[in-house]
Amino acid sequence: MHRGPGAVTSAPVTNLDLFPPPPAPARAPIPGPGPLDRLLKVARIYLEPGVVEHARGREILARFPDAERVEVPSHQNIPGLFGNAGNVESWNRIKGSTLVLGVKKTLSFIANDRSSDFIAPSTANGCVMACAYCYVPRNKGYANPVTVFVNIDRISEAVRKHAHKRGSKLEPNSVDPRCWVYDIGCNSDCSADAALSDNVRDLVRLFTTLPHAKASFATKMVNRELLTYAPQGKTRVRFSLMPHAQAKLLDVRTDPIAERIAAIDDFVAAGYEVHLNFSPVVLQEGWQAAYAELFQQVDDGIGAKAKAQLACEIIFLTHNAGLHEVNLRWHPKAEAVLWTPELQETKVSQGGGVNVRYRTGFKGRHVAEFKDLLARHLPYCRVRYAF
Repeated sequence: MHRGPGAVTSAPVTNLDLFPPPPAPARAPIPGPGPLDRLLKVARIYLEPGVVEHARGREILARFPDAERVEVPSHQNIPGLFGNAGNVESWNRIKGSTLVLGVKKTLSFIANDRSSDFIAPSTANGCVMACAYCYVPRNKGYANPVTVFVNIDRISEAVRKHAHKRGSKLEPNSVDPRCWVYDIGCNSDCSADAALSDNVRDLVRLFTTLPHAKASFATKMVNRELLTYAPQGKTRVRFSLMPHAQAKLLDVRTDPIAERIAAIDDFVAAGYEVHLNFSPVVLQEGWQAAYAELFQQVDDGIGAKAKAQLACEIIFLTHNAGLHEVNLRWHPKAEAVLWTPELQETKVSQGGGVNVRYRTGFKGRHVAEFKDLLARHLPYCRVRYAF
Protein backbone atom coordinates (compact mmCIF):
# COMPACT_ATOMS: atom_id res chain seq x y z
CA MET A 1 0.00 0.00 0.00
CA HIS A 2 1.05 3.62 -0.46
CA ARG A 3 2.44 5.35 2.55
CA GLY A 4 0.88 8.62 3.66
CA PRO A 5 2.48 11.85 2.47
CA GLY A 6 4.30 12.42 5.73
CA ALA A 7 5.29 8.84 6.52
CA VAL A 8 8.98 8.09 7.09
CA THR A 9 10.16 4.96 5.35
CA SER A 10 13.03 2.66 6.02
CA ALA A 11 14.52 3.05 2.54
CA PRO A 12 18.30 2.94 2.69
CA VAL A 13 20.17 6.21 2.49
CA THR A 14 22.27 6.26 -0.66
CA ASN A 15 25.46 8.11 -1.47
CA LEU A 16 23.39 10.43 -3.63
CA ASP A 17 21.35 11.42 -0.57
CA LEU A 18 24.42 11.98 1.58
CA PHE A 19 26.61 13.58 -1.06
CA PRO A 20 24.46 15.23 -3.73
CA PRO A 21 26.37 16.78 -6.62
CA PRO A 22 27.47 20.36 -6.06
CA PRO A 23 25.30 23.03 -7.68
CA ALA A 24 26.20 23.85 -11.25
CA PRO A 25 27.80 27.22 -11.86
CA ALA A 26 25.46 30.05 -12.70
CA ARG A 27 24.79 30.38 -16.39
CA ALA A 28 25.98 33.58 -17.98
CA PRO A 29 23.54 35.44 -20.23
CA ILE A 30 23.72 33.97 -23.73
CA PRO A 31 24.07 36.50 -26.54
CA GLY A 32 21.82 36.30 -29.54
CA PRO A 33 18.14 35.39 -29.91
CA GLY A 34 16.56 33.40 -27.11
CA PRO A 35 13.27 31.46 -26.86
CA LEU A 36 11.51 34.38 -25.14
CA ASP A 37 12.75 37.20 -27.34
CA ARG A 38 9.49 37.49 -29.25
CA LEU A 39 7.43 37.25 -26.06
CA LEU A 40 9.20 39.18 -23.32
CA LYS A 41 11.27 42.34 -23.34
CA VAL A 42 11.55 43.18 -19.66
CA ALA A 43 11.06 46.89 -19.05
CA ARG A 44 9.96 46.76 -15.40
CA ILE A 45 10.80 44.38 -12.57
CA TYR A 46 8.79 44.32 -9.36
CA LEU A 47 10.78 42.73 -6.54
CA GLU A 48 10.46 41.98 -2.88
CA PRO A 49 13.23 43.38 -0.63
CA GLY A 50 14.65 39.90 0.06
CA VAL A 51 15.24 39.10 -3.60
CA VAL A 52 18.71 40.64 -3.73
CA GLU A 53 19.82 38.49 -0.78
CA HIS A 54 19.57 35.40 -2.99
CA ALA A 55 22.13 34.52 -5.65
CA ARG A 56 19.36 33.54 -8.07
CA GLY A 57 17.73 36.92 -7.62
CA ARG A 58 20.97 38.73 -8.37
CA GLU A 59 21.53 36.54 -11.45
CA ILE A 60 18.11 37.38 -12.88
CA LEU A 61 18.51 41.09 -12.19
CA ALA A 62 21.88 41.01 -13.95
CA ARG A 63 20.21 39.64 -17.08
CA PHE A 64 18.00 42.71 -17.34
CA PRO A 65 20.27 45.60 -16.34
CA ASP A 66 18.21 48.25 -18.15
CA ALA A 67 14.85 47.33 -16.61
CA GLU A 68 13.21 49.69 -14.14
CA ARG A 69 13.20 48.18 -10.64
CA VAL A 70 10.23 48.74 -8.35
CA GLU A 71 10.50 47.39 -4.81
CA VAL A 72 7.22 46.09 -3.39
CA PRO A 73 6.34 44.61 0.02
CA SER A 74 4.96 41.40 -1.49
CA HIS A 75 4.89 39.71 -4.88
CA GLN A 76 1.23 38.91 -4.18
CA ASN A 77 0.08 42.48 -3.65
CA ILE A 78 1.46 44.99 -6.12
CA PRO A 79 -0.50 48.26 -6.17
CA GLY A 80 -1.45 49.29 -9.66
CA LEU A 81 -0.77 45.83 -11.12
CA PHE A 82 -2.98 43.22 -9.48
CA GLY A 83 -6.56 44.13 -8.75
CA ASN A 84 -6.54 47.03 -11.22
CA ALA A 85 -9.43 46.43 -13.61
CA GLY A 86 -7.98 48.98 -16.02
CA ASN A 87 -5.10 46.62 -16.75
CA VAL A 88 -7.25 44.14 -18.67
CA GLU A 89 -6.96 46.06 -21.92
CA SER A 90 -3.15 45.87 -21.50
CA TRP A 91 -3.16 42.13 -20.75
CA ASN A 92 -0.57 41.09 -23.33
CA ARG A 93 1.48 44.28 -23.09
CA ILE A 94 1.99 43.68 -19.36
CA LYS A 95 2.88 40.04 -20.00
CA GLY A 96 5.45 41.13 -22.55
CA SER A 97 7.17 43.80 -20.49
CA THR A 98 6.81 42.96 -16.79
CA LEU A 99 8.63 40.53 -14.51
CA VAL A 100 7.95 39.93 -10.82
CA LEU A 101 10.57 38.45 -8.47
CA GLY A 102 9.61 37.04 -5.11
CA VAL A 103 10.68 34.76 -2.28
CA LYS A 104 8.54 31.65 -1.86
CA LYS A 105 7.27 31.59 1.72
CA THR A 106 5.09 28.46 1.87
CA LEU A 107 6.86 25.26 0.84
CA SER A 108 3.93 22.86 0.90
CA PHE A 109 3.30 19.69 -1.10
CA ILE A 110 -0.21 18.99 -2.37
CA ALA A 111 -1.26 15.39 -2.89
CA ASN A 112 -2.54 14.72 -6.40
CA ASP A 113 -3.67 11.61 -8.25
CA ARG A 114 -3.80 12.72 -11.86
CA SER A 115 -0.82 14.41 -13.51
CA SER A 116 1.41 13.68 -10.53
CA ASP A 117 1.50 12.18 -7.07
CA PHE A 118 2.38 15.57 -5.60
CA ILE A 119 2.41 19.19 -6.64
CA ALA A 120 5.74 20.62 -5.54
CA PRO A 121 6.23 24.17 -4.26
CA SER A 122 6.17 26.49 -7.25
CA THR A 123 9.33 28.09 -8.54
CA ALA A 124 7.17 30.45 -10.61
CA ASN A 125 3.57 31.39 -11.27
CA GLY A 126 1.94 33.11 -14.17
CA CYS A 127 3.36 32.94 -17.63
CA VAL A 128 4.72 34.95 -20.53
CA MET A 129 2.15 33.16 -22.69
CA ALA A 130 -1.56 34.00 -22.54
CA CYS A 131 -3.77 30.95 -23.00
CA ALA A 132 -7.36 32.16 -22.73
CA TYR A 133 -8.44 29.25 -20.49
CA CYS A 134 -5.54 29.43 -17.98
CA TYR A 135 -6.67 29.10 -14.36
CA VAL A 136 -3.77 31.07 -12.81
CA PRO A 137 -5.26 34.53 -13.62
CA ARG A 138 -8.30 33.63 -11.53
CA ASN A 139 -6.11 34.26 -8.49
CA LYS A 140 -4.04 37.19 -9.77
CA GLY A 141 -6.65 39.74 -10.76
CA TYR A 142 -6.48 41.81 -13.90
CA ALA A 143 -2.87 41.15 -14.90
CA ASN A 144 -0.90 37.92 -15.06
CA PRO A 145 2.82 38.52 -15.66
CA VAL A 146 5.25 35.78 -14.69
CA THR A 147 6.52 35.72 -11.11
CA VAL A 148 9.81 33.90 -10.49
CA PHE A 149 10.81 32.75 -7.01
CA VAL A 150 14.48 33.17 -6.25
CA ASN A 151 14.95 30.95 -3.18
CA ILE A 152 15.55 27.87 -5.30
CA ASP A 153 17.92 26.43 -2.71
CA ARG A 154 15.14 26.17 -0.09
CA ILE A 155 12.65 24.83 -2.63
CA SER A 156 15.11 22.19 -3.84
CA GLU A 157 15.95 21.13 -0.30
CA ALA A 158 12.24 20.80 0.53
CA VAL A 159 11.75 18.54 -2.50
CA ARG A 160 14.77 16.43 -1.59
CA LYS A 161 13.58 15.91 1.99
CA HIS A 162 10.01 15.13 0.94
CA ALA A 163 11.14 12.58 -1.64
CA HIS A 164 13.52 10.93 0.81
CA LYS A 165 10.73 10.54 3.39
CA ARG A 166 8.51 8.88 0.82
CA GLY A 167 11.04 6.17 0.09
CA SER A 168 10.19 3.54 -2.50
CA LYS A 169 6.87 3.50 -4.30
CA LEU A 170 5.55 0.11 -3.27
CA GLU A 171 2.43 0.01 -5.43
CA PRO A 172 2.17 1.18 -9.06
CA ASN A 173 -0.54 3.69 -9.91
CA SER A 174 -1.79 5.54 -12.97
CA VAL A 175 0.74 8.33 -12.43
CA ASP A 176 3.83 6.12 -12.64
CA PRO A 177 4.61 2.47 -11.89
CA ARG A 178 7.88 3.08 -10.03
CA CYS A 179 8.52 6.71 -9.10
CA TRP A 180 6.75 9.30 -7.01
CA VAL A 181 6.02 12.04 -9.53
CA TYR A 182 6.25 15.73 -8.58
CA ASP A 183 4.65 18.38 -10.78
CA ILE A 184 7.16 21.23 -10.81
CA GLY A 185 5.21 23.47 -13.20
CA CYS A 186 1.63 23.45 -11.97
CA ASN A 187 1.31 27.27 -11.97
CA SER A 188 3.63 28.18 -14.84
CA ASP A 189 5.28 26.83 -17.98
CA CYS A 190 8.72 25.45 -17.16
CA SER A 191 10.01 25.79 -20.73
CA ALA A 192 9.45 29.53 -20.50
CA ASP A 193 10.70 29.69 -16.92
CA ALA A 194 13.95 28.03 -18.02
CA ALA A 195 14.65 30.97 -20.32
CA LEU A 196 14.41 33.37 -17.36
CA SER A 197 16.51 31.58 -14.77
CA ASP A 198 18.28 28.32 -13.95
CA ASN A 199 15.51 27.18 -11.57
CA VAL A 200 14.20 24.52 -13.93
CA ARG A 201 17.67 23.23 -14.76
CA ASP A 202 18.45 22.94 -11.04
CA LEU A 203 15.28 20.92 -10.42
CA VAL A 204 15.80 18.61 -13.40
CA ARG A 205 19.31 17.97 -12.12
CA LEU A 206 18.06 17.41 -8.58
CA PHE A 207 15.67 14.65 -9.64
CA THR A 208 18.52 12.67 -11.21
CA THR A 209 19.84 12.26 -7.65
CA LEU A 210 16.52 11.11 -6.15
CA PRO A 211 16.20 7.34 -6.74
CA HIS A 212 12.43 7.10 -6.19
CA ALA A 213 11.19 10.45 -7.55
CA LYS A 214 10.54 12.00 -10.94
CA ALA A 215 9.72 15.57 -12.04
CA SER A 216 6.91 16.42 -14.44
CA PHE A 217 5.60 19.52 -16.19
CA ALA A 218 3.29 20.42 -19.06
CA THR A 219 4.43 22.89 -21.69
CA LYS A 220 3.27 24.79 -24.77
CA MET A 221 6.74 26.06 -25.67
CA VAL A 222 9.74 24.40 -27.29
CA ASN A 223 12.85 25.55 -25.44
CA ARG A 224 15.69 23.50 -26.89
CA GLU A 225 18.04 24.57 -24.14
CA LEU A 226 16.29 21.90 -22.05
CA LEU A 227 17.87 19.30 -24.33
CA THR A 228 21.20 20.00 -22.60
CA TYR A 229 19.95 19.24 -19.08
CA ALA A 230 20.65 15.45 -19.09
CA PRO A 231 17.49 14.39 -17.21
CA GLN A 232 18.38 10.67 -17.32
CA GLY A 233 14.74 9.64 -17.57
CA LYS A 234 13.83 11.39 -14.31
CA THR A 235 11.78 14.25 -15.82
CA ARG A 236 8.53 13.82 -17.72
CA VAL A 237 7.63 16.54 -20.24
CA ARG A 238 3.96 16.69 -21.22
CA PHE A 239 3.52 18.54 -24.51
CA SER A 240 0.07 20.13 -24.54
CA LEU A 241 -1.75 19.70 -27.83
CA MET A 242 -5.05 20.74 -29.42
CA PRO A 243 -6.13 21.13 -33.05
CA HIS A 244 -4.17 23.81 -34.89
CA ALA A 245 -7.08 26.16 -35.66
CA GLN A 246 -8.29 26.03 -32.07
CA ALA A 247 -4.79 26.67 -30.74
CA LYS A 248 -4.49 29.75 -32.95
CA LEU A 249 -7.53 31.16 -31.15
CA LEU A 250 -6.95 29.95 -27.57
CA ASP A 251 -3.22 29.27 -27.11
CA VAL A 252 -2.19 32.92 -27.36
CA ARG A 253 1.57 33.62 -27.57
CA THR A 254 2.49 29.91 -27.51
CA ASP A 255 4.59 27.88 -29.95
CA PRO A 256 2.71 26.34 -32.91
CA ILE A 257 1.32 22.83 -32.48
CA ALA A 258 3.52 21.54 -35.32
CA GLU A 259 6.66 22.75 -33.52
CA ARG A 260 5.64 20.98 -30.33
CA ILE A 261 5.09 17.71 -32.18
CA ALA A 262 8.37 18.11 -34.07
CA ALA A 263 10.24 18.43 -30.75
CA ILE A 264 9.01 15.16 -29.24
CA ASP A 265 11.66 12.87 -30.74
CA ASP A 266 14.45 15.26 -29.75
CA PHE A 267 13.28 15.37 -26.13
CA VAL A 268 13.03 11.58 -25.99
CA ALA A 269 16.54 11.31 -27.42
CA ALA A 270 17.79 13.78 -24.79
CA GLY A 271 16.61 11.53 -21.96
CA TYR A 272 13.16 12.89 -21.15
CA GLU A 273 10.06 10.81 -20.77
CA VAL A 274 7.58 12.53 -23.12
CA HIS A 275 3.82 12.33 -22.75
CA LEU A 276 1.00 14.26 -24.39
CA ASN A 277 -1.48 16.50 -22.63
CA PHE A 278 -4.72 16.88 -24.58
CA SER A 279 -5.87 19.84 -22.55
CA PRO A 280 -8.25 21.48 -22.53
CA VAL A 281 -10.56 19.63 -24.87
CA VAL A 282 -12.97 22.34 -26.03
CA LEU A 283 -16.03 20.98 -27.77
CA GLN A 284 -16.96 22.69 -31.02
CA GLU A 285 -18.80 21.51 -34.11
CA GLY A 286 -16.45 19.25 -36.06
CA TRP A 287 -14.14 18.52 -33.13
CA GLN A 288 -13.92 14.84 -34.06
CA ALA A 289 -12.43 15.55 -37.50
CA ALA A 290 -10.08 18.16 -36.04
CA TYR A 291 -8.72 15.74 -33.44
CA ALA A 292 -8.44 12.92 -35.96
CA GLU A 293 -6.22 15.22 -38.02
CA LEU A 294 -4.18 16.12 -34.92
CA PHE A 295 -3.68 12.45 -34.02
CA GLN A 296 -2.49 11.79 -37.57
CA GLN A 297 0.00 14.66 -37.21
CA VAL A 298 1.38 13.01 -34.08
CA ASP A 299 1.59 9.57 -35.70
CA ASP A 300 3.38 10.98 -38.73
CA GLY A 301 5.66 13.23 -36.69
CA ILE A 302 7.25 10.93 -34.11
CA GLY A 303 9.47 7.87 -34.31
CA ALA A 304 9.38 4.38 -32.87
CA LYS A 305 11.21 5.24 -29.66
CA ALA A 306 8.77 8.02 -28.80
CA LYS A 307 5.77 5.86 -29.67
CA ALA A 308 7.00 3.03 -27.44
CA GLN A 309 6.91 5.21 -24.32
CA LEU A 310 3.96 7.45 -25.20
CA ALA A 311 1.09 8.09 -22.81
CA CYS A 312 -1.36 10.93 -22.42
CA GLU A 313 -3.84 12.68 -20.21
CA ILE A 314 -7.17 14.03 -21.45
CA ILE A 315 -8.66 17.02 -19.68
CA PHE A 316 -11.93 18.56 -20.80
CA LEU A 317 -12.43 22.30 -20.37
CA THR A 318 -13.07 23.80 -16.95
CA HIS A 319 -13.84 27.52 -17.02
CA ASN A 320 -14.63 30.24 -14.51
CA ALA A 321 -17.16 33.10 -14.47
CA GLY A 322 -14.63 35.65 -13.22
CA LEU A 323 -12.10 34.74 -15.89
CA HIS A 324 -14.88 34.85 -18.48
CA GLU A 325 -15.57 38.50 -17.56
CA VAL A 326 -11.86 39.37 -17.75
CA ASN A 327 -11.45 37.59 -21.09
CA LEU A 328 -14.38 39.45 -22.60
CA ARG A 329 -12.34 42.63 -22.26
CA TRP A 330 -9.19 41.42 -23.99
CA HIS A 331 -10.10 38.33 -26.06
CA PRO A 332 -13.88 38.06 -26.60
CA LYS A 333 -13.51 35.75 -29.62
CA ALA A 334 -12.10 33.06 -27.32
CA GLU A 335 -15.11 33.30 -25.05
CA ALA A 336 -17.40 32.47 -27.92
CA VAL A 337 -16.12 28.88 -27.69
CA LEU A 338 -15.09 28.71 -24.02
CA TRP A 339 -18.31 30.06 -22.50
CA THR A 340 -21.26 27.88 -23.56
CA PRO A 341 -23.78 27.96 -20.68
CA GLU A 342 -26.18 25.67 -22.53
CA LEU A 343 -23.56 22.90 -22.29
CA GLN A 344 -22.01 23.73 -18.91
CA GLU A 345 -22.81 23.41 -15.20
CA THR A 346 -21.31 24.67 -11.95
CA LYS A 347 -18.45 22.63 -10.53
CA VAL A 348 -16.62 22.99 -7.20
CA SER A 349 -12.95 22.13 -7.79
CA GLN A 350 -10.69 20.08 -5.52
CA GLY A 351 -9.29 23.38 -4.25
CA GLY A 352 -12.75 24.72 -3.40
CA GLY A 353 -13.10 27.09 -6.36
CA VAL A 354 -16.45 27.49 -8.09
CA ASN A 355 -16.00 26.85 -11.80
CA VAL A 356 -18.02 25.55 -14.73
CA ARG A 357 -17.54 22.37 -16.75
CA TYR A 358 -19.47 20.43 -19.37
CA ARG A 359 -22.68 18.95 -18.00
CA THR A 360 -22.66 15.52 -16.38
CA GLY A 361 -23.71 12.86 -18.87
CA PHE A 362 -22.95 15.09 -21.84
CA LYS A 363 -19.31 15.24 -20.76
CA GLY A 364 -19.10 11.52 -20.02
CA ARG A 365 -20.33 10.59 -23.50
CA HIS A 366 -17.79 12.88 -25.14
CA VAL A 367 -14.90 11.68 -22.97
CA ALA A 368 -15.69 8.12 -24.09
CA GLU A 369 -15.93 9.25 -27.72
CA PHE A 370 -12.57 11.05 -27.45
CA LYS A 371 -10.89 7.95 -26.02
CA ASP A 372 -12.34 5.77 -28.78
CA LEU A 373 -11.11 8.21 -31.43
CA LEU A 374 -7.64 8.25 -29.88
CA ALA A 375 -7.52 4.44 -29.74
CA ARG A 376 -8.32 4.20 -33.44
CA HIS A 377 -5.63 6.66 -34.51
CA LEU A 378 -2.91 6.26 -31.84
CA PRO A 379 -3.43 2.74 -30.46
CA TYR A 380 0.00 2.77 -28.83
CA CYS A 381 -0.77 5.91 -26.77
CA ARG A 382 -1.80 4.82 -23.30
CA VAL A 383 -4.37 7.01 -21.53
CA ARG A 384 -3.17 7.70 -17.99
CA TYR A 385 -6.40 9.46 -17.07
CA ALA A 386 -9.29 11.30 -18.67
CA PHE A 387 -11.86 13.60 -17.14
